[in-house]
Order: sequence, then structure tokens, then C-alpha cells
Amino acid sequence: MPPSSSPCCFYSSLPLRPSSNALADAWSAACAVGASTVLLPASYVFLVGPITFTGDSCVPNMVFQVDGTILAHTGLTAWRSGVVTQWLQFKNVNGLIIQGCGTVDGQGSHWWSGGSVAGDTEMELLDSDRVGTSNRPTAVRVFQGANVTMTGITIRNSPRFHLTFDTCRAVEVHDVSVSSPGDSPNTDGIHLSSSVGVSIHRSTIACGDDCISIQDGCSDVFIRSVHCGPGHGISIGGLGKDGASVVVSDVTVQDVTLNQTMTGIRIKTWQGGSGSVKNVRFSDVRVSAVKTPIVIDQYYCDHTTCTNQTSAVAVAGVAYQGVAGTYTERPVYLACSDTAPCSGIHLEDIELAPVKDGGYHLHGPFCWKAYGDQVRPVEPPVDCVMAGAP
Repeated sequence: MPPSSSPCCFYSSLPLRPSSNALADAWSAACAVGASTVLLPASYVFLVGPITFTGDSCVPNMVFQVDGTILAHTGLTAWRSGVVTQWLQFKNVNGLIIQGCGTVDGQGSHWWSGGSVAGDTEMELLDSDRVGTSNRPTAVRVFQGANVTMTGITIRNSPRFHLTFDTCRAVEVHDVSVSSPGDSPNTDGIHLSSSVGVSIHRSTIACGDDCISIQDGCSDVFIRSVHCGPGHGISIGGLGKDGASVVVSDVTVQDVTLNQTMTGIRIKTWQGGSGSVKNVRFSDVRVSAVKTPIVIDQYYCDHTTCTNQTSAVAVAGVAYQGVAGTYTERPVYLACSDTAPCSGIHLEDIELAPVKDGGYHLHGPFCWKAYGDQVRPVEPPVDCVMAGAP
């Protein structure tokens, strides 16, 4: 932790005391002082409704120290001011460090179930008939941030995404834990959008959707030493929804472990989009009982049916090196577009074996319009990848 010339302490003297206003005041006071710290001490619980910490008037290089527990308010009065898409938002911050040994708890079960807790006389809990599960908020969002670091904290049970970086540059996330049940809906672990220069390492993510999701406008993303599971894997996309033009480039995923996830390392794009995904490298990937470890799906659809369309996001220059472990359905699935086939797919040192004695219905590798090369060993052989260029 860097030295703090003016620590700005904020604490609650009573368990579950509403803390939003006091926390906002502490942030405002710290903003005016260089190298200041907003401190949430250990052993305290802070009950907080939706709040935005704005850095427009802040001196750069603040520290937001979370050693206690920040608990999301579940009372309807805290969420009645229209549609709220995030709970804790940091906006227009420069040089912010979010750190500590504490916990950010979104109390997402009140949103996932769409129900309420009967007999609670102190707070009226969220009810899907009045709030709507489609409006579930992200737990922590950093918007238009630069030189942002997050380390040490635990984020758990978010109503929706746990941690998002939107329109950010120079971001580092390390030694962070994200946790929610595997059946919690749309609870991505870390979600990146329009962000450049992002490093995520030495972190553990368990959730009900993508452990890490990389969306449009992202480049220079480096992911290393991450453990994922349960969840849907580490994904680029889905991209190109509703005909959108997208660009994602220069993504490296290295030395990661995926345990009992739906997919391992995945690129997913919608039909009808345009743009490109290029220069992506997955290496030293360990999978254990993963349904499908290697996936490119240019026909992604999260509905029962989607309209067939000819345009597609182009996928090119994707390398898979050192992917090993076990699968429960299919080792490789490369479903590429007829009009924009995948090119430059490189497979090297792949060793994937089915889980034995699990009663799973197993399939071999599948490819469609996938072009590239293989450097053995590749086990099982992915002979459906076509040599050369489209």
C-alpha cells in the first residue's frame, strides 16, 4: 500500500447501519487531498445502496481500502430511483487503487430467485414483480478509469456481473477473488468493454457465467495465473449482436486452470455482425472435466432460435498452445462462418482426453470452415481444420 499523507477514515459503529451518505462524504473529503485513503476498517459491515464515486474533482492516486464488508442494500427504497445498472460505480478516476482484505457482497440471491423474504419488518426486500430481474445491477463498475489497480478484495454474490471495466485504460487486477454459485444467472466474474491495456493475474473466479468476458473495443489484454470454475470459461464475446461492428485484438491468456466449466477458452460471435477478432493466443491451459475446452462459435445464440444471416465477425490469428486435461462432451468445437471463415487457427501441443466412467455422451472434434495448421502432438487429432487460407 503506498503511503497516505491524509487517511480519511469512515466507519460504522452499529452492525448493518445504512452507510451510503457517510461513504459519499468520505469520498468527497478524500478527493480534495493528494495521496489520500478512504478506509473501511476490518470487523465492520457497511450497508450501502447504489452509489457513484466520481473522480472529476479528485486529486489523482487515491486509495479505496476495503478491509471490512460492504453489503448491498436489499430494501426497495434504496433502488427506487429508476433503473440502476450498477451498485458501486467508480467514474472518471485516475490512479485509483482499490485494495484490502475485505469483502464486497452483492446479496445477489434476492435478485436471482426473484422472490422476497417473508416476515422481514426492517427492510422490504427486492421483489421481481416490482423491480424486475432484467434490471439486476453489476456489483462494481469502473467507468472511464485510467491507471486503476484492484487487489486483495473478495467480490461475491453479485446480482449480475461482479466486476466490470468499461472505457478504461491501464488496468491491473491481481490477487482478487470472485465468488457466486454456478447456477447464479448472468453473473460474469470480470467483464471488459472498450478497455485497453488490461492485466488480470493471480486471481480465482467462480460464478454462473463467463469467468472473464472480453467485449468490443478491447485490446492489449493479458490474463495469467487465473483459476476459473464453476462458470462458463474465459470468453471473447459474444460479439456482433444486432449487426454491430466490433474489434477485439491482442489478447493473451496464459497459465490458467478451468475446472468443471461449460467451456474452456472460447470465442463467440453472433450472425449478422461485422469487424474482427485477431491476434489471440491461449497457452498453458489446464482443463478438468470441462464440457468443451476449445470453442470458436460464429453462430452464437442465447435464444431458442436466431435468424440466419450471412455477415459475420471475422476471426483470424488464433493460437492454442499447450492445452491439456479432460472433457465431458467434445474436445474441440470450431464452427466458423460460411462467408467469413476462421483463418490462421494454430493448434500445438494439445492433449485432451475424455473423463472416464462419467456416463457422458462424448463426441469427437468438430470443425466447419476453419483454416489453419497443427503442430503435433494434437490429441485427439483435429483433422477437420483445413490447411492454408480460405
